[in-house]
Amino acid sequence: MAEWNYDQLNEEDDEENEEREGGFQYQWGTRDGLIFLIDCTKSMFDRQDEESSFELCIKCARNVIQNKIIGSDKDLFGIVFFGTEKSSNPMEFKNIFILHELGLPGAERVLQLEKLMEAPDNDDFETKFGHSSDVSIADALWTCSNMFSTCSQKLGYKRIMLFTNSDNPHGDDAQLTRQAVAKAEDLRQNGIDLELMHMNRPDKQFNIKTFYEEILYADEDEQTNVADASEKFDELLRRVRAKYHKKRAMARVPLTLGEGLSMSVGVYLLVRYSTKPSAVKLYKKTNEELKTVTKSFLKDTGEILMPQDVKKCQIYAGKKICFEPEEVTQMKVFDKPGFQLMGFKKKELIKPYFHVRPAQFIYPDETNVVGSTSLFTAMLRKCLERDVVAVCKYVPRKNTPPRFVALWPQKEELDEHKVQVVPPGFHVIFLPFADDFRKPTLQEDAPKANTEQIDKAKELLKKLQFAFRSESFENPVLQQHYANVEAMALDRDSPEEITDFTLPDEERIEKRAGQLAHEFKELVFPDDYEPGSKRKAAAGGGNKMAKADDFDKIDIKKEAEAGRLGKLTVPMLREFVKKLQIKSAGTKKADLIDAISDHFGL
Repeated sequence: MAEWNYDQLNEEDDEENEEREGGFQYQWGTRDGLIFLIDCTKSMFDRQDEESSFELCIKCARNVIQNKIIGSDKDLFGIVFFGTEKSSNPMEFKNIFILHELGLPGAERVLQLEKLMEAPDNDDFETKFGHSSDVSIADALWTCSNMFSTCSQKLGYKRIMLFTNSDNPHGDDAQLTRQAVAKAEDLRQNGIDLELMHMNRPDKQFNIKTFYEEILYADEDEQTNVADASEKFDELLRRVRAKYHKKRAMARVPLTLGEGLSMSVGVYLLVRYSTKPSAVKLYKKTNEELKTVTKSFLKDTGEILMPQDVKKCQIYAGKKICFEPEEVTQMKVFDKPGFQLMGFKKKELIKPYFHVRPAQFIYPDETNVVGSTSLFTAMLRKCLERDVVAVCKYVPRKNTPPRFVALWPQKEELDEHKVQVVPPGFHVIFLPFADDFRKPTLQEDAPKANTEQIDKAKELLKKLQFAFRSESFENPVLQQHYANVEAMALDRDSPEEITDFTLPDEERIEKRAGQLAHEFKELVFPDDYEPGSKRKAAAGGGNKMAKADDFDKIDIKKEAEAGRLGKLTVPMLREFVKKLQIKSAGTKKADLIDAISDHFGL
């Protein structure tokens, strides 16, 4: 099955705040380490389309640092040059220069990278670093490995990205090639991923089979689709983002197909709502971060309550039914975590309005059950061939209730450069229970459109159709926020101007459908219609009269005996309390319900 290089994977569920189970490859609570290993030989500085390959690499590094500061400022990042005339590294290898040690991303590093991007001399690179054709990939990889091993922070995810446009760095030197292959194998055994970000020269195409295929893939069975060499910044940045994004699993659970037949899958979240970082409270005199401590007090005596002193209750028919914490935990246990296959259904039976929460994504996990990838791939292929979805019972964790889900198959998709844009796997679509469906009351005498109005609306819709992709639109509020923060951190005079692509292109809309929109308006709306104006209320206060009629039809005693007082609105409850001359302890809904229940002796 193809390797998963999806670049829109998100780290955790923002709605459920789900707890993680043990047995992960990734260790939660640890930092990630990423090193950019950049080739600085003379060929990297040959310009094509006004930018050299070296400048593309530095531009990518700056972009990654900025994203790290925003998205995961605890992760560590470093930059190493190889193929330089001057050297700076603790191993005293020649032609290797550590520009940035493995550390937290910051404003100073961004400013230094921006200077290296300045044309024409890249901040006098020739004088400060120089160029050399004597290259040892083994020494460069050894330097990066040493940076990881000497890091004082505990790292859970280690990755090296090698940027180069030279497909044969050692020439005919077989010894250097053997050393590089051996060192690449050492990296694999130490859990360090090596990724190649290769680029074409202006006069030569990059051939991965010449050298790098041997150090990237120790076994022919491990080979996957290799992306084409990059020529533009957008292509290179897309590949970098696809590689450095973490593929963290929310959970690793079994998928049971039948008695004695199961596989292990990782559950991921592909989409989550992005928000501004939460505000941090500081002490105004010292700017020291404050720590929030929450305690529970007894209302009458002010006594501090411990967790064992607190019980949970459920109000039913006006009475409080209390439970011990152990009873609450026991009631939440329904089954073991995992997916249980119930059967298969046609795709068209899964309706769009079944959406009850964001979908998740599952991918095979070999760490717990060997052979899961083969079984998962076979099931995925058959579902795609027969155009069906798998319906399963899903228990995310041991303390959560079961849900029915549909596993929607998805085929892998590559772009024109063989970069994966859609990963293979199953989308986990949560299905509603019978209790989740609603039957809205629609107005029967509502006006209906005639044939002429419907035809004109169809014409208008056809003119306004366009290709929409959510990935093409960034949240302008977040972009403006981070632009302001970046300007302050980098001491800029003004923030970078942000383009709001969510605003409609009024000029283009007017050109394509202006006349149709005017004709549709004349057919549907009255002559005195003004866009944006509020609708005038109907004369006679019919809405209030309808509410008064509904109020008179309600038998409050029957509603109280049936335990349906909670479905009434607070204004209606207040009217009943006033009408029955009942004394209430408060004006909240719970107080009004208690007062009415006590009045009828319930």
